[in-house]
Amino acid sequence: MLKIIDMRRGKDSDLFEKLVGRDSVGRQDVVDTVNEILENVRKNGDRAVLDYTARFDGVELDASSMKVSESEINAAYDSISPKLLDIIRKSKANIIAFHEKQKANSWFTTGDDGILLGQLYRPVQTAGIYVPGGTAVLTSSVLMNALPAKVAGVERIIMATPPGPDGSVDPAVLVAAAESGVTDIYKMGGAQAIAAMVFGTETVPKADKVVGPGNIYVSTAKRLVYGYCDIDMFAGPSDITVVADDTADPVFVAADLLSQAEHDVLSASILVTPSMDLAQAVSREMGRQYEKLTRKEILDKSLSEYSAAIIVNDLDEAMDVVNRIAPEHLELCIEEPFNRLAYIRNAGAIFLGNWSPEPLGDYYAGPNHVLPTGGTARFFSALSVDDFVRKSSVISYTRSALEKAKDAVIGFAEYEKLDAHANAVRVRFEK
Repeated sequence: MLKIIDMRRGKDSDLFEKLVGRDSVGRQDVVDTVNEILENVRKNGDRAVLDYTARFDGVELDASSMKVSESEINAAYDSISPKLLDIIRKSKANIIAFHEKQKANSWFTTGDDGILLGQLYRPVQTAGIYVPGGTAVLTSSVLMNALPAKVAGVERIIMATPPGPDGSVDPAVLVAAAESGVTDIYKMGGAQAIAAMVFGTETVPKADKVVGPGNIYVSTAKRLVYGYCDIDMFAGPSDITVVADDTADPVFVAADLLSQAEHDVLSASILVTPSMDLAQAVSREMGRQYEKLTRKEILDKSLSEYSAAIIVNDLDEAMDVVNRIAPEHLELCIEEPFNRLAYIRNAGAIFLGNWSPEPLGDYYAGPNHVLPTGGTARFFSALSVDDFVRKSSVISYTRSALEKAKDAVIGFAEYEKLDAHANAVRVRFEK
């Protein structure tokens, strides 16, 4: 079930390049298609979005039905079970509690001669979140994308999600949106939804920042509109790396690897261990659990193409492999996981110990599950309150303070041959 790669005695593997190569956002045919969609929506607004919704989703809507109504949201509350509503609200509370700790305050400092410097923190005015459709209902993604914006103080949070064949949106998705403070929900998907939120239409307001996962067309659209607005990150297929030693339970490890492999045919599930016996036991256990799972077609492809057990000499070498992979999710199923935390440089979210499975982070614990994929944990971070905040510098000098600094400023400007810069300081002292 899980191919084994032995990297002991200095051996290497091409698996690392394959993991990075899963993201095919740069395909020229996709770029050309998305550019055409972006330009059409920018020029034609609602009409273009509705045409694409009819073409790609098979649903005929008009401008009035494109926006989810209050009656649809009320019906959604009536249709979901009290148990599910309770779960959504408990998860919401945990996510808010975690993200509240990320909030930063504006600050000021004073110096000699009346110098005042500082930084103002202000939320963006409008945030757009994208929630994909497809084979899984990503209710949790609504919470994870919208609640950090809400905690940051964003005034308007709009959401786009593709409609089902009957023109409706999954009721749990609508309830999660309402619970998270989403102000407007639109039935639109794909690159056209990104375009609508970035450029604005007659119905959809323009967003200052667009976040959320999506397929290759959505990801490509986000890359291409970066600069017209801000985005969260360049997200690709999901992945997990589990570091395990002989103290790990093969049943637990197998279940956790399968939990990520079922996401997508491009998902990657990697076991890194110094124990060949454990790797073989995990592989056998994955085969046993596989028989009871439903998404076998996806599992077959993701496990055969992008998943493996990597055998290393020891846990020190395992840490090197982890930092090389820079996983989206990292589990340390080892005897003393906290002792290894300091060695982890590149990882989106780190789960410590046998009782901290990755789905706990997906749904309930509180840290954000919007994480860097495809090795981008080397330079991207999890979605946070900071993503929805702008920082403005504040500078105030008195005459005496500027007089002390003027020669330095003028000297810099003259060296760069920017005479007007130098003059803007000089003229203040020529009277």
